[in-house]
Amino acid sequence: RGIEPTVVEYLKEPPDAKTLSGLLKKLGVQPKDLIRPKEHRALGLPETDDAQELITRMATHPEIIERPIVVSGGKARLGRPPEAVLEIL
Repeated sequence: RGIEPTVVEYLKEPPDAKTLSGLLKKLGVQPKDLIRPKEHRALGLPETDDAQELITRMATHPEIIERPIVVSGGKARLGRPPEAVLEIL
């Protein structure tokens, strides 16, 4: 499609809470939907449904964020399944 992606390696450069909030809005999901449960448990983090707490955890522990996330314009999609990305390109 002639699109050159910008790759953000968020394990190396974690997004801050404001960036994560913007991504969640573009994705149209709640913070709990962006959490990798296995990684979250492995860190010994207690379960919570508090949205702000989960955003803070993602900013502090980026390894718990589902990936990849593709952003195009004002929309974003999780890259699983890969076909979901085509909806916004």
